[in-house]
Amino acid sequence: MNKLELIQPLLLTGIAGILMGIAAEPWGLWGLAWVALVPLWVNILSNFTLPKPWLSWGILAGFKTPLILALVWGIGYYGTALFWITGIHPMTWLGVPWLASLAITIFCWSFITLWGTALVIIWTGLFVILSAQLSQRFSQISLALTRVLIATVLWCGLEYLWSSTTLWWSSLSYTQSFGNLIILHLGQISGPTTITATLLIVNGLIAEGFILNRDQYYAQTPDQKSYLLLILAVLFFILAHGLGLILYSIPLEKNPENALKVGIIQGNIANEVKLNYAGFQQALNGYTTGYITLANQGVDFVVTPETALPFFWTDPNQRQNSSFYQAVLRQKVPAIVGSFALKAGGYTNSLFSMDRDGNIIGQYDKVNLVPLGEFIPFNEILGKFISRLSPLEATLIHGQPNQQFQTPFGQATVGICYDSAFANHFRHQTAQGGEFLITASNDAYYSSTILAQHHALDVMRAIENHRWTIRATNTGYSAFIDPHGKTQWMSNKNTYQLYADTIYPNQTQTLYVRWGDWLMPVLLIAGITLFLLKIDRFPRLN
Repeated sequence: MNKLELIQPLLLTGIAGILMGIAAEPWGLWGLAWVALVPLWVNILSNFTLPKPWLSWGILAGFKTPLILALVWGIGYYGTALFWITGIHPMTWLGVPWLASLAITIFCWSFITLWGTALVIIWTGLFVILSAQLSQRFSQISLALTRVLIATVLWCGLEYLWSSTTLWWSSLSYTQSFGNLIILHLGQISGPTTITATLLIVNGLIAEGFILNRDQYYAQTPDQKSYLLLILAVLFFILAHGLGLILYSIPLEKNPENALKVGIIQGNIANEVKLNYAGFQQALNGYTTGYITLANQGVDFVVTPETALPFFWTDPNQRQNSSFYQAVLRQKVPAIVGSFALKAGGYTNSLFSMDRDGNIIGQYDKVNLVPLGEFIPFNEILGKFISRLSPLEATLIHGQPNQQFQTPFGQATVGICYDSAFANHFRHQTAQGGEFLITASNDAYYSSTILAQHHALDVMRAIENHRWTIRATNTGYSAFIDPHGKTQWMSNKNTYQLYADTIYPNQTQTLYVRWGDWLMPVLLIAGITLFLLKIDRFPRLN
């Protein structure tokens, strides 16, 4: 293929990647995700040239075009979906020079975009290799269905591996949140993998139907079977939503005896002032006043955002001398406080659970720290580079996995900010007895577009765990979410707000909570089995 012939598929594939990006919040055009993978699928299979024999160095040349297409689609998707990170610029308020801040911002955006794009490139390479080994002795429909299963297994498997690292955010599944609550209920079956697999299958069936119909057209051998794949895509789409609707329609239990009235304080403290004395006093006064107001409204407990009170809550002098702590002693209303905890070698970003007498009865330390912000991944490689650009030091310590968080009203499933991207983090806590879900975050560092995306992730976690969810944020969006993912209330952004609502703790365990991501090994076994049955055991050497 010459350069001119490559322009059209590159352009179409790049646009498709961008469309997948705007399927996610804050644009929320979730319907695009059901077709946005089709151009990449069609183009990589149409522009892969298998050398003869295929076991040769020449195969690298055959890969060139598909991998370029994967690169373009990946940059389009991840670059668009993760563009909010550019909001960290300028960081002059932290003492970072303007040009250095710009360099850090470009590096961070490029790094996380290419990290996600690497998933697409690896998927493409493996997909075309395995597709090339399928025997042509079977029917075209059979081979197409086999390719759909193989592609689905590969993508879900790679997302599983990526989500096991410290750098993860943009699963294809989150393109459906929070607009398509029906399909999000498939997350109760086997977590995000269920939704990603459904998206892959529908996109794949449409792509394979297009390929088969096009090939038959050029071969002048029209066959009505070519439309079977498109019909299957529609049927699978309908059946998936039908199953989601059944789960969505299950009535929620609202036992008045279990009801808890919870208050949220959205402090709206700008990061630019939070680190100086005036900002500290503003935070302390705002949260103390908000706490007293909510306590007088008769709430059972109050929740504050991530690092709402920017001092070491484990230091008795700092805690007991604060106006917030003294208000708790007077009002006798428990509180969940976002602050810091001193540890050997550094400190943790933590949530503290206080009873009505001000005693700390629970502590959760943030497990998933923000790469390049709260810690430096691959520190041996990137540490020196980052230190040249910025005077900042990442001294936060990771919290231990499998923590349990006790409150005066039972055990809670909790996460701080970036934890929201990791579904398994919440599943483990719910399986261990978490009866309601609390997330605390501060997204003021980034562009406001992250607010909707972060809320979308918490909507997914609420549905997967079937838990009433409390979102306390610094600048928005704070919210109450029911177990069906319906947002009962959402705050405005960049405003100081107080709000109280009722939640209903429960001990229901979804299939995902009980068994985890069981669909992944099932897909893997099915994919390997079918591939071995369809493989061409006699490679064509000429």
